[in-house]
Amino acid sequence: MVGVQFEKKDIVRIDKSSALARFMDALLAKFQMVLCECDGGDLDKDSTGVTRRAWKLLNIICPILESAKDNYPISRSVDVMRNLDACRKIYSRLRSPEQNDPWELLKALKNGLRFTLTAAEVSRDPTRLWYSYYLGSHDFHPPEDFDWLVDYLEYIYSDDEDTAFDILLFLVVMKARYSPAKQHQFFKSLIACMGSNMPKHLRHVALRAANSAREQIASIDAIDDAKLRDMILTELSPAILTAVCLQPDATLSDHDLGRDLNYLELLFTLARNSNWHPHLIRDHIDQCISMITMCCRYEEHAFYLAEIFLQIAPEQLSVTTLDSVTEQQWWDMLSTAWFIAPRMMTVFNDIKLLLALVESTKKYIQIAPTYDLDALIGNVDRVIQVLEEKISEQGEGEGIAVAVKELGTIASDMLEKLVSSKGVISP
Repeated sequence: MVGVQFEKKDIVRIDKSSALARFMDALLAKFQMVLCECDGGDLDKDSTGVTRRAWKLLNIICPILESAKDNYPISRSVDVMRNLDACRKIYSRLRSPEQNDPWELLKALKNGLRFTLTAAEVSRDPTRLWYSYYLGSHDFHPPEDFDWLVDYLEYIYSDDEDTAFDILLFLVVMKARYSPAKQHQFFKSLIACMGSNMPKHLRHVALRAANSAREQIASIDAIDDAKLRDMILTELSPAILTAVCLQPDATLSDHDLGRDLNYLELLFTLARNSNWHPHLIRDHIDQCISMITMCCRYEEHAFYLAEIFLQIAPEQLSVTTLDSVTEQQWWDMLSTAWFIAPRMMTVFNDIKLLLALVESTKKYIQIAPTYDLDALIGNVDRVIQVLEEKISEQGEGEGIAVAVKELGTIASDMLEKLVSSKGVISP
C-alpha cells in the first residue's frame, strides 16, 4: 500500500525487533515523501487523484507511528522545519479566498502537524507533557517562520482542541517565538486555551507554553502596546490559576507535580517584577499556600514557593493571608530550599535571591531539629563555595557571603548546644 520494501524472512523470525525497527524507518521515509506530496498538490487540479490519495494516506500514518514508536524507536533523523514548512503551505492554501472546500485541507494539515511531532518522537501523552524535551532552539530560525502557527491556533482552538494542543506543544518543544506583531494574538489565544470550559490537557499545555514565555511575560514594562499589557496583567493571571486548579474530586499524581513545578517557576519569574505583585497576591497567594504541605517535600518546589512569598511579603504587609502560614511550614520551605540553593544560584545567576532566604531562615531557625541544622550547615557551606567562585570571577557578592557565613555560624552554634543539652551524637 505504501511501497515499503522489507525481507520476508525477517517477518517470520522469532525475534522481530530488528525487522520492525527497519520497517518503522522505511515507513518514516515514505511518509515524509507523502507529506511533501501533500504540500505540492492542489485538489482543484488533481486530475489523477495523487494528492487526494496522499492525503488519505496521512490518515493512517500517525496511528502507526504513535502505537509503535515507544517499543521500536525511530532511528532516522527528521527534518522538522522541512515538515513544518510543508504544513505552512497547506495552511496557506486553506486560508486562500479561492478555497471552497476546506475540510480535506484541514484534515491534511492536522495530520501533517501530528506526523511532524510523532516522527520527532515528541509524546502527545498529556501525562508526559511536563517532561517533553526540546527539539531545537528558536535562535536558529527567524520568528516569522512560526507566525503562521499563531494564526492557525487562533483559527482552530475553538473547534479542534486536540489540534490546538498539538500547536502549543510544537511551540513549546521548538522553543518557538513569533514576531512582535503576533504578540497580542498569541496571548489572546493562550488565555482562551486556559479557560475553564477547555479540557484539562489543553489548559495544561497552555500553562507550559506560558512558562516557556515567562521571561517575556515578566518583562511587562518592555511591552509598548498598552492594551496588550493590560490584557496580560488582568486576564492572563487568573487564566493561569484556572489552568492549575484541580477539580474537587481530583487526586494528585506524579504528573501533577510537574504541573505544579511549571506553575511555581512561572510565578517565581513574575514575582521578580514588582508590577506583578498585586496580581499575584489577588490571584495566586492562596493557591501557593495550599501547596505548601505537598510541595515542601520537593527541593525545587520549596525553593520557588519560599522565594515567591519572600519577594512579595516585605512590601505587602497588609496581606493577612500570609499569617496563615505556620512557623513549621515556613521552616519546612526554607530548610528544603537550601538543598537546591547552590544550583539555583548558578541557574539564575542572581545571588541577591539569597538575602531574603538568609534573613527568613534566621527568623525560623529556632524551631529546627538537629538533623535539619546539620543539613543546613552542609548546604550553607556549598553556597559559600559558589559565592567565593563568583567573587573571584566577578568581584562582587562579598556582603552576601558575609550574611551566609553568619547564618552558618548561627546554625553551628545551635547544633552544638542541642547536642550538648541532649547528650546525643550529631548526625
